[in-house]
Amino acid sequence: MSVDVLVNSQVGLTPCLESCAYFFCPDRPPSEDILSFEPIRALVDEDMRALDGVIRHHLHSEVVLVRQVAEYLIHSGGKRLRPLLLLLCARALGYKGNHHHTLAAVVEFIHTATLLHDDVVDKSDLRRGQKTANALFGNEASVLVGDFVYSRAFQMMVSVNHMGVMQVLADATNIIAEGEVLQLLNCHDPEVDETRYLQVIRYKTAKLFEAACRLSGLLAGTSPDIEQHLAAFGGELGTAFQIIDDVLDYSGKLEDIGKNLGDDLAEGKATLPIIYALKNGSAEERMLLRQAIENGGGNTLDAVAHIVQNSGALDYARRRAHDFSLSAIDHLNQALPASPFRDGLHQLTLLAVNRRQ
Repeated sequence: MSVDVLVNSQVGLTPCLESCAYFFCPDRPPSEDILSFEPIRALVDEDMRALDGVIRHHLHSEVVLVRQVAEYLIHSGGKRLRPLLLLLCARALGYKGNHHHTLAAVVEFIHTATLLHDDVVDKSDLRRGQKTANALFGNEASVLVGDFVYSRAFQMMVSVNHMGVMQVLADATNIIAEGEVLQLLNCHDPEVDETRYLQVIRYKTAKLFEAACRLSGLLAGTSPDIEQHLAAFGGELGTAFQIIDDVLDYSGKLEDIGKNLGDDLAEGKATLPIIYALKNGSAEERMLLRQAIENGGGNTLDAVAHIVQNSGALDYARRRAHDFSLSAIDHLNQALPASPFRDGLHQLTLLAVNRRQ
């Protein structure tokens, strides 16, 4: 079946996404016209505009440095994927209120706060093709403004006055923090296996995707079964998204991914491509990879990338990401009725596993 047959004028893909041959073929991704973010965003354009207003309003502070960092963050790019998930799911469920704007901003604030702290821990100086906040304003300012953004998120979630919402977000924030610590413990450890790697992803990345989708169900008053399918959709999508992020660290281009290639290796992180190459490489290759992880092998990036690319590790990681994305779509189809919004979520899933940035 041709990919073009699946494209419709409103959103991009019909629910038969899983029958698309390209969905299973990482070497032949769909065309840029099909893999477009903007038609998906257009489905909830008014909501996204309202979200921008909420974000600007609640990032305001009388403290000059907070305002400066906040303005920099607002203008630093990013597709606001996690809020978009919440808004699309809420619309697909027929939600008619306006709390989804507040909660979408809360989700984005939690994500932003984790990035501010992450960049300090990882000593990163580039994100989305621009200097990180810590590179411009210093580590102290980044940590403290991150704390401000976290606390503002909790002020906002309380305003929704929904105990279930507060429980989901409190749990998610706590688990994300545990994921950060788990990742720290895994650094420079060549014994990290796929199970430990996936645990970090589920805690650190997928949990906020899961929370965003679950929140839409809580707002719409869905059944626990639908709420669980929404959460599972978000979690599986978030896992696929992060695996592809790790693939791009060895196969992407600086101008596309907006960060330094090999950052993970320089930090001693054993991501899935490295884990696979360690398991399947020659004795000499395994020794080089182990040393790179133990020592933080940014200076051996070319040699490590060559091993990873020739071991089949990138194809394996892409297949694993596709497996998770198919599971995500299965949960999505069980959670939501057919609609342009569900179709948009289908396309978003396709984008997540075929993206170049």
